[in-house]
Formats: sequence, C-alpha cells, structure tokens
Amino acid sequence: MRGVDVSELTGPLRRGLDNHRLVDHFTDHHPWVTSQRRTFSSGRRRFAGVALDVLFDHFLWQHWVRFYDVPREQAIAHHYRQLEQGLPLMHGPMQQRVERLIAFDLLNQYGDLTKVGEALDVIAARIRFANSFGGIIEEIGSRYRELEEGFLTFYPQLQAKVRESGLE
Repeated sequence: MRGVDVSELTGPLRRGLDNHRLVDHFTDHHPWVTSQRRTFSSGRRRFAGVALDVLFDHFLWQHWVRFYDVPREQAIAHHYRQLEQGLPLMHGPMQQRVERLIAFDLLNQYGDLTKVGEALDVIAARIRFANSFGGIIEEIGSRYRELEEGFLTFYPQLQAKVRESGLE
C-alpha cells in the first residue's frame, strides 16, 4: 500500500485492507505463533513468520471443510475472479504476481507440501540480501504434525477475531 492514499479507497477496498491488517496483526502477535517462530534455527528465525504464513495456507487447504461451508475449489475460483477484477487497481509488479498466481493456479499448489517448500525457496531467492531462509521446509517437515495441531487450534481463534471485528 506504499504510495496509496488510503482515504481514497472505496468502502469495500478499505474494509478488505483493514481486515488484512487485522489478520496480520492477530497472527503476528498470537502467543502460539510467536512461540513457534522462536523454535526455528537462528539462521532462519528472522523469516519464520513468512514460513508459517505459507504453511498456514497449506494447512487451510488441507482442512478447508473443517472451517468453511463453501467448497474449496469454488472459493478459490471466486478469489481468482475477484483478483482479476482488481488488476487495474494494482501497480505493475503486483499485477504480474497476481497474474502468475492465477495462471499457475498457485492457490491449489498449497495442498502439496513439496510445492510449499518450493514457494518458500522462491521467496528466499527474492530477498535482496544474503540469507539462509532457503530450505526452511526441512525444519517444518520434522515438526509437521505439531505445527498442524497448533494451527487447528489457532485458526478458529483467528476466525472468531475476524467475525468479532465485523469487517467481512
């Protein structure tokens, strides 16, 4: 949102932005999430929040029916349509990322843990300074079940917070 005058956004866009910020803040400050970030190796800890965020998308894909009544495939298709409609509002680099997301059906790639690891490695490669974030999936793989169980407790709390806010 750099360079965007938030006061000029339409009501739905503003609520969407506020909801996104609420989700990020709740997640980043949740006690379980903060404790999990500390469990990553020192060289990767700085990016553990990013890794957990992508992993949570994987867990959501895996357990969709537990949290939502709308079939996952239908919800993803709806999100792709919304993103396509919003392309004119996005700056060039964001448009390119969203177009790639849709063209390669990246939301459905999160069902496969190997693809999650590949996505995390792509993120690592985009970081503009030397880092040891690549390969973080190895640390996730060894704790997969523990992280999944924690997510299944955390996510309903996040959903309740979003409902409570009334932004959606």
